[in-house]
Amino acid sequence: MEPTPPKPKEALFYEKLQDKKVKCLLCPRKCYITENSTGFCRVRKNLKGKLYSLVYSKPCALSIDPIEKKPLFHFLPGTTALSIATCGCNLSCAFCQNYKISQGEIFGDFVPPEKVIELAKEHKVKTIAYTYTEPTIFYEYALDIMKLAKKEGLKNIWVSNGYINKTPIKKLAPYLDAINIDIKGPERLYSTLCLGSLKPVLESILEYKKHNIWIELTSLIIPGHNDSKKWINYISSWIKNNLGPETPLHLSRFHPDYKLSDLEPTKIQVLKDLFKEAKKKLKYVYIGNVFEPEYESTFCPSCGNLIIKRQGYEVDFKYSKCRKCNALLAGIFD
Repeated sequence: MEPTPPKPKEALFYEKLQDKKVKCLLCPRKCYITENSTGFCRVRKNLKGKLYSLVYSKPCALSIDPIEKKPLFHFLPGTTALSIATCGCNLSCAFCQNYKISQGEIFGDFVPPEKVIELAKEHKVKTIAYTYTEPTIFYEYALDIMKLAKKEGLKNIWVSNGYINKTPIKKLAPYLDAINIDIKGPERLYSTLCLGSLKPVLESILEYKKHNIWIELTSLIIPGHNDSKKWINYISSWIKNNLGPETPLHLSRFHPDYKLSDLEPTKIQVLKDLFKEAKKKLKYVYIGNVFEPEYESTFCPSCGNLIIKRQGYEVDFKYSKCRKCNALLAGIFD
């Protein structure tokens, strides 16, 4: 017998105001929400002066993925993750490749947290990945799953835009093992193409770092918007100075989609040039969506020896340290 779907789940992180208004405190937007309205993300609704999640236990996507798809290259390489998402997002990126679920109508089947754990164990994955859309907007659902996952010895990973406030980070940190955060580009890109801001993203990255969560970063390189050496030099310097040079950076190739369908794909030579620029500051830099082993594989930062060979999502996982000079790779490998 199927369990009865629960009533709407009261949200965490909000303040009650006069006239049954509320102020959401989950992300930097801090939406003021009137009765019977939702915030920017469209999945947190004011009902009679209380804020509720409309997507709790209502995933729109559930699948098994290689962890490299997240992408996470230095966290349990060669393993699989149960990936889960609900509809909604707290950014509105003109280049979103998942816009049908991030910006579209809310839908999903009833899958309570306990069932997610059952599926993870059934498929013998090592991790649960909160991904595809923005896990911040289904925070309550994600947190309840994460707590159960920890009890079962499963790891939790987020693939996030980093648009979240510090207090929610502190609450989820004990249950989060790794995160890939998408740094979209300079401030102008955030304001014009994402309806957001860079500063809160950088602040959240620093907060995650405080809690010793493994961090990898991704930047989708969009022609004419964030494909300059000046930008890559700035962000790779910021990463080196604030997170450390061992923090992996993934530079992904843009393909036309959603509201930027008229742009050409990023030229591969541009990506290679930016790769070289980032490598001046960082030990581990990768190019995504090009399927060239030279730019997807992990080489020893000390002697240059090949340690982990990748092509697409196929991984020849060898060792967590260099067989030539015994230098250890940064990351979590078991």
